[in-house]
Amino acid sequence: MVDVPPASTAPRPQLRQGIYLLPSLFTLANLGLGFFSMIKTVQHSFGVAATCILVCHILDILDGRVARWSRSESKFGVELDSMADWMSFGVAPAFMMYELLLKDVRPWGFPVALFFVICGALRLVRFNLKAHMGESKTPYFVGLPIPAAGGALAIFALLYEIVELEKPANTFKIIMSQVPHIYNFVPAIMVILSLLMVSEVRYSTFKGVNLLKPRSMHALVLTLLTVLMMYSYPQNTIFILYSIYIVWGLIDYFWPGGGARGKRPESITAYEHDTYGK
Repeated sequence: MVDVPPASTAPRPQLRQGIYLLPSLFTLANLGLGFFSMIKTVQHSFGVAATCILVCHILDILDGRVARWSRSESKFGVELDSMADWMSFGVAPAFMMYELLLKDVRPWGFPVALFFVICGALRLVRFNLKAHMGESKTPYFVGLPIPAAGGALAIFALLYEIVELEKPANTFKIIMSQVPHIYNFVPAIMVILSLLMVSEVRYSTFKGVNLLKPRSMHALVLTLLTVLMMYSYPQNTIFILYSIYIVWGLIDYFWPGGGARGKRPESITAYEHDTYGK
């Protein structure tokens, strides 16, 4: 007979029961802006819709941080956060890109948008299952976080509207000149982002990074440079940051002898961070 441990000894997540107001307010604001983004998409105000999604990313970062700082993590918060993320970074960006260009790409437009939505949902479900099973927390996400995938589509839509409507903005000409060319590859890019969300490629959580306390002179200089670029060229800087984050995970995974591929999660020291999900 095989000894089966009683259910009471199974790993349990360190999540509290109950509803906590403060982080939930940020999450609900995230959800509301995601819905508002869809309304602006219907009105073909793609710049406003994309900006809402980018603001949602900021709110998504804040709700997890607030939950951790106030020690108010809960199962309710994890589930609500995932619902908001699916709306703001899965459904809203896919709907925006469908109205912007995919509806004219027949017969692949709708399947590509739907595939992005489905992969986003699967990515969030996998994250929540791991959180509820009490698996060790690590300083990385397994798969591309859905806010990064949705945010990358949003910033492209924002850049495209600047080019298409010739809106005045401080931009890098070398980047803006490539936007019309990228437009033709958006369906393929969305498929790649979808696959990355459900892949085993690991991406940093940056939970241990404190921008107010850089650990070295190089980190201080890089932080100041990023802030200055964000102030001078906000749209292009956001586009560059999203692109670097997505590509860096792939480089780290596929680079021979790289850090992520082949390492088992159990071999990495447990790392405490909030369980608000991606």
